[in-house]
Amino acid sequence: MIQAIGLTSASRRGEPPAVDDLTFDARPGEITVVLGDSGAGKSTVLRLMLELEPGRGVTLFGGRPLHRHPRPAAAVGVLLGDVPGHPSRTARGHLRMLAAAAGAPAERADQVLEVVGLRATAGRRLATFSLGMDRRLGIAAALLGDPPALLLDDPAQGLAPHDTAWLYGLLKAYAARGGAVVVTCADPKAAGRLGDHVVTLDKGRLVADQSAHEFGRRRLRPYVAVQSPQAERLGLLLAGNGTEVTHESGSRIRVHGQTTAQVGEAAFRNGILLHRLADEVADTGVPEVPRSDRPAAPLAAARAAVPPPGPARPVRYELRRLTGVRGPWWIALASVLLSGLATAVLLRTGDHASSLRLLTGWSHTMPLPPTALGGGLLGALAYGQEFRYPALAPAHAPVPRQLRLLLAKLVVNGFAAALIALLGTALGLVAMRLEPGPSGPYSPFSLATAAAASTALAIACCWAGVLAAGVFRTTALGLAGVLAVPLLVAPAVRRAASTSALDMARLATQPVRYSFVLSLLALLCAYAATLLRRRNPISFR
Repeated sequence: MIQAIGLTSASRRGEPPAVDDLTFDARPGEITVVLGDSGAGKSTVLRLMLELEPGRGVTLFGGRPLHRHPRPAAAVGVLLGDVPGHPSRTARGHLRMLAAAAGAPAERADQVLEVVGLRATAGRRLATFSLGMDRRLGIAAALLGDPPALLLDDPAQGLAPHDTAWLYGLLKAYAARGGAVVVTCADPKAAGRLGDHVVTLDKGRLVADQSAHEFGRRRLRPYVAVQSPQAERLGLLLAGNGTEVTHESGSRIRVHGQTTAQVGEAAFRNGILLHRLADEVADTGVPEVPRSDRPAAPLAAARAAVPPPGPARPVRYELRRLTGVRGPWWIALASVLLSGLATAVLLRTGDHASSLRLLTGWSHTMPLPPTALGGGLLGALAYGQEFRYPALAPAHAPVPRQLRLLLAKLVVNGFAAALIALLGTALGLVAMRLEPGPSGPYSPFSLATAAAASTALAIACCWAGVLAAGVFRTTALGLAGVLAVPLLVAPAVRRAASTSALDMARLATQPVRYSFVLSLLALLCAYAATLLRRRNPISFR
């Protein structure tokens, strides 16, 4: 049972609210259609119900607001637009990633793919999907948590007739099993075909709350559409028998109160040629009726929009996000190969002053070693792709900045960066073994220390990328935050250490290490400040 009580959106710039004091119920086993023209407030209604829009009122899903449900995806399935998935991700990979976010097992992805008829195309990339396939994938994502209710924003918009028929059949079957469905629609005829209950809006206000039967009787008027070169003559014959006839054009008429069989027989008896004869339904327009027979809901306190919840299983979600596309794999491979190649070049040129630089292929002309740059790019993509392809945030809601999600990104991507660094170090050791170089072999202790330092540097770059992308909302600025440490922060630290009267010799000789520590602290503070500025409290669940 879904109960929407007193929904009112926040006014903007002194204009009337997009939705004003809307109250209705969506019962189990029924499809409730929210009907209205463009700009009537249909999408805003769904956003208010999902607490994605600031305003007044409350919506109860099974007796509780959505934010009181420990697993929102198990309380209501949502489709508010196209699927915001990475184009290189497969349909199965996308749904398995969302299954981890919803707290559902990975096998659920294959089950819902079967339900929506995409099992045969589960391995295809999202970039190859048509609009109809994309809409089916969105329905599958909404069904992942096996919810008792669905909220869909104009799901049939732009679909071909056969896809629309499939969608209507799926929703009716879902309702027949006891599910509650709320869909928005701008076509009164489609609302009459699909809905069991129709809520009509006009400029954000409720003008009719009707059963489908009452809606069809009051709003939709059936007629017989006739096209004939002798339409005027046929109209006169039918009107003479007391039938209501409306002339549309020279060759088209509408006949009310008779069936197609009766009109066809009259035309045949009088030798009138017909080009078209069909049953149609006319929309009589938005009714002028009282807004509701129920008493007005008491004025509720204004509330802010509630951000979408973070994933129920953040580590599993992040693992599937990271490994579900080819980009991170190519970054890791390129970083390791470039590290080994750079080590071989340094062995030949002798352009190295320490085991760390030699082992990681870190020449004096590069701001960071290749493996550290790869780790930084992985970190920047961790949040940058969340903003570019917001799978966790429906319909342009803020991407969740949850503490558990941040920690999962730091752990998973930090582990990946460490693995890249270790593989790069191993390849560097192979290059050194094959060609010791002009400086001679290094001791095992110095090489182990260099490997540990390389790993720590890669992790630090990765974490800096995660935090910078989380603050600045793009991958490019996240990577820029990583490069800013050796190019801007480290020189400033070196100058500060050299001019200080204190004993800061270690700081002056190893500025990059300490610069990363300072930068990570600064980015962490900026990340926390972003949370506070958006009034998005950190969740410790």
